[in-house]
Amino acid sequence: MDLRHLRYFIAVAEEQNIGRAAARLHISQPPLTRQIQQLEEELGVQLFIRTPRGMELTPAGELLLEEARNIRSVVEQATERTQRAGQGKLGRLDIGIFGSAIIDIIPKVLAEFRAAYPEVKVVLHSMNKNEQIEALRQRRISVGFNRIITPLPDISSELVATESLLLAISASHPLAQQAVVPFAALAEHPLVLFPTGSRPSFIDRVIGLCQQAGFVPQVSQEVGDIVTAVALVASGFGACLVSESTAVLALPGVVYRPLSGLPDNARIDLSCMSRSDDRSPILAAFIGVVRAYRERTAGADA
Repeated sequence: MDLRHLRYFIAVAEEQNIGRAAARLHISQPPLTRQIQQLEEELGVQLFIRTPRGMELTPAGELLLEEARNIRSVVEQATERTQRAGQGKLGRLDIGIFGSAIIDIIPKVLAEFRAAYPEVKVVLHSMNKNEQIEALRQRRISVGFNRIITPLPDISSELVATESLLLAISASHPLAQQAVVPFAALAEHPLVLFPTGSRPSFIDRVIGLCQQAGFVPQVSQEVGDIVTAVALVASGFGACLVSESTAVLALPGVVYRPLSGLPDNARIDLSCMSRSDDRSPILAAFIGVVRAYRERTAGADA
């Protein structure tokens, strides 16, 4: 018994007439009659009683009709789920996250993806940049979010957003009294830098910007993450350069100020990484959401 037999049987049982069933199936009556006879022979039971009015189900036929409809439903569901998986609409996506973008940008991108693909399960993993790259190569994750990504032959990157820099300072800090802080003024004040770990990182970016501006930064602390850095700012350990999305992190006693006199290249990119050979429909769907987010937010900033 195959699916074709069941489909033919259901049509005859529902129409109760070989002619109408054949028209519904777009086949002629003789082959349909043969298929029903073959099914009865295979099962060893009579499924229909042939009457002048048409085809009436036997008790065995009624039982088979119920089971056949259940099987048809399961097959239709399996077909739909397979098609949805092939379109990137069903499955699981493992994502590596790290850094200040998890405060604002990454949740927005994930929310848009979840809204567009609610049946894809998103699993987040906290990893630094090197850990993300290793996890991508080992296929433990499919996407990694990070900044300052060094080009690698087996890893592709997709720009998510480009952000301006802000200065996070204590409300009691002398520079907090200025609406816009001259970047060169930071030469006279200690800085909290982040993140420690994988290099090059945002630490190197900040040091490079200071050197471009003609001074070596006074580093009071180097810490592992943005929350710790801003917490130290609140405690008076120094000022901290942060991405503009960090401003949603509202800690008591911390204010954010724009900077003037920054070098022309003083912006920070956020990108998502994936394996260059990954042809997963789910990954393609996710990258599509990332591109739509980038284009929309870039247009809003223009």
